[in-house]
Amino acid sequence: MTKAIQAPKIPLKKFKRSKIIATIGPATHSYQSVYDLMKSGVNGFRLNCSHGTNSERDQQIKWVRRASKSLGKPVAIILDLQGPKIRLGDFEGMIQIQTGQELEFKYKCEYVSGGPIPTQYNLTKKVKRGERMYLFDGRVRTTITSVGEDIVRARAENSGFVTQRKGINLPDTDFGGDVITTKDKKDIVYGAGQDIDFVAMSFVQTVNDVNKLRRLLKNQNSSARLITKIETRPAVENIDEIVKASDGVMVARGDLAFETEPESVPIVQRIIIGKCQEYGRISIVATQMMASMTDAPEPTRAEVSDVATAAIVGSDAVMLSDETAVGKYPIETVQMMKRILVYTQINSPLKPVFYKSEDSSIQSSISSALITLAHQVEAKAIVVETASGVTALSVAAHRPSMPIFMITDKQRVAQQLAIVYGGKSFVRPKADSAGIKMTTWLRNHKVFKKDDIVVISSGKYPGKVGGTDTIKVRKLD
Repeated sequence: MTKAIQAPKIPLKKFKRSKIIATIGPATHSYQSVYDLMKSGVNGFRLNCSHGTNSERDQQIKWVRRASKSLGKPVAIILDLQGPKIRLGDFEGMIQIQTGQELEFKYKCEYVSGGPIPTQYNLTKKVKRGERMYLFDGRVRTTITSVGEDIVRARAENSGFVTQRKGINLPDTDFGGDVITTKDKKDIVYGAGQDIDFVAMSFVQTVNDVNKLRRLLKNQNSSARLITKIETRPAVENIDEIVKASDGVMVARGDLAFETEPESVPIVQRIIIGKCQEYGRISIVATQMMASMTDAPEPTRAEVSDVATAAIVGSDAVMLSDETAVGKYPIETVQMMKRILVYTQINSPLKPVFYKSEDSSIQSSISSALITLAHQVEAKAIVVETASGVTALSVAAHRPSMPIFMITDKQRVAQQLAIVYGGKSFVRPKADSAGIKMTTWLRNHKVFKKDDIVVISSGKYPGKVGGTDTIKVRKLD
């Protein structure tokens, strides 16, 4: 056991199953903040490429790894690509808009009162007459009336105002695969040279977008896994193919609400979590989970219910954005979120269900048998030896009611497994009977007690990817 690894100090039933991801920003840009967030329950950190600099991210990565080593727990780092920057441009003050007003938009123009409104993206290349265009988080809704060589005209459907750099949502527009920008490519190259575990892709529309990013990562020899953010209507329509091609899927509910309809988001969220379980992928629920705690020390009751619901249906992780990036109470937010998750998993009469897949592979069958056996013998925990993490993901997809101790000899795999449902990952040297040795170590550290039953999965050849072929039941002395 490496010096950095520490035994859990909490009862097994209080192991947090759904994990917490926090975004680092100005409010948490210090080693102490990162350490405190991690100690409070954070399992993964998001670095948002829409803000900050690479030099700041260099420092943040070092802080995360230093705190991870100090606390003795693997933690994931997610590099979140910005995607197409579809925003209004720069101008002074605010622009008042009236219902029925004809508006003009022009790429990178200088704004003059009454003239075209500047944009940071050349809309003329993508939008079409009759498509909807929402400004400033949907506060002003417009319909495109004409598209010229360099001007887009739209009719305002309601009164309101806009200010500079506010977002533009285009729920009807097909970006035709143009979702990886020049900036994204530079950030991918940067990330490939850094100690990151996942790359998250914004505004995915089809599986071709996912495959393109996969090729870019491969060309950079990156071992980072791929998370796709579902925030467009085409992505929802192509969800099965996208989930299969991804390593993880994030329900990015902010833009998704404008790209589809607000009332559809809870259903889409539920479908995506189910698809991720079916195909053994990581599911992440994001956006406004504890938004009120950006400015207040307590969440709303609706937010508490939202986090609890994500836990009840079996989301692998829930993510905080502004709450920890720019909020006044980042540590308190994480502590509250952890309290909600643990209380829910202990007390909820409803449990996550397993969406049975059509996968008939040996590995899938072994995972299914492992879970069935663990419940039948009332095991206190499941121990999984995993080289690549695939076996651990397959077991976690069944959403067992007991913790999963995931053992690998690769630090990167342990970090990537840190945000998987029900799991706690450990790095141990490649060896025969690693699972048995792990349970003995946990027993010696009083995580297990005498007569506790543990179910262990392993392979004949330790470290071989896809080599899991053995299930053992152990009653501890």
